[in-house]
Amino acid sequence: MRIQAGELPFFVTLAASTSLSAAARDLGVTTAAVSRRLSQMESRLGLSLIARNTRRMSLTPEGHVLLDRARRILDDIEALDETLAQARAAPQGLLRINATLGFGRIHVAPVVSAFVAKHCEVDVQLQLSAHPPTFTGDEFDVCIRFGTPPEARVVAKRLASNRRLLCASPRYLAQFGTPETPDDLLHHRCIGIRQGNDTYGVWRLASTRTSRRKWTSVKVRGALTTNDGEIAVIWALAGHGIVLRAEWDVRRYLRSGRLVEVLSDHVTPDADVYAVYAQRHQKTLRVRAFVDFIDAAFEALPGID
Repeated sequence: MRIQAGELPFFVTLAASTSLSAAARDLGVTTAAVSRRLSQMESRLGLSLIARNTRRMSLTPEGHVLLDRARRILDDIEALDETLAQARAAPQGLLRINATLGFGRIHVAPVVSAFVAKHCEVDVQLQLSAHPPTFTGDEFDVCIRFGTPPEARVVAKRLASNRRLLCASPRYLAQFGTPETPDDLLHHRCIGIRQGNDTYGVWRLASTRTSRRKWTSVKVRGALTTNDGEIAVIWALAGHGIVLRAEWDVRRYLRSGRLVEVLSDHVTPDADVYAVYAQRHQKTLRVRAFVDFIDAAFEALPGID
């Protein structure tokens, strides 16, 4: 028998989930209902679509074929809906956004608030992650990220520069001295931040005194570690050590003198802020509207760029 149109979004959601129970939460039904509906699909089609055991599930070859075609069909339907929506020039529908913890809370969340106030027909789900998902997955429509995305199959819109600085409190520097070279950091208390896929505890620095930059990697150590950049800054303010943090996060403390920049003649690798989304969303009105909106918001915010 033929597959039913209503089963396509169900199967795409199921395939993007790690388990039947996770899919049930996303769909707002019971795990038993998800299992029953999947079994009915497989029975009617005479095919096994998902191999599942007590710990995980995975797509069968036939499941991969169905997922690929289902995505394309749903994307075509969405594109048609967006084309019709553009006639009204009003973005609508669900927009799923992902950002990192500190930056998302401080800078992205206020933009989302202003965006939905202007575009009342758009519903936004904002998820903040310590370990952001891949760009090419189906879980999110727009991801706010640091650094140029390595994937070629995504669209990346640069939103703001993100110069990262080394700094510490005057009290810490008075007690332990001021580092003059990157290697001096080996003898200092450095505050660690575990975020994303960055190599933990390794700081890369290059001198600005020469035209050709030579990068030095330093394995730093310290007594304090966190996955929240704001907490790391609070610890630095309390005199616990040296922190490597974005300028937008420490600028006000540098101006007030509560923090002091160290190794100011060195730079770290570029980590500018980007809005990243799949190529198939280039014509999705709500995605383009949000990316343009956050781009304009960041441009008008002196604390970022």
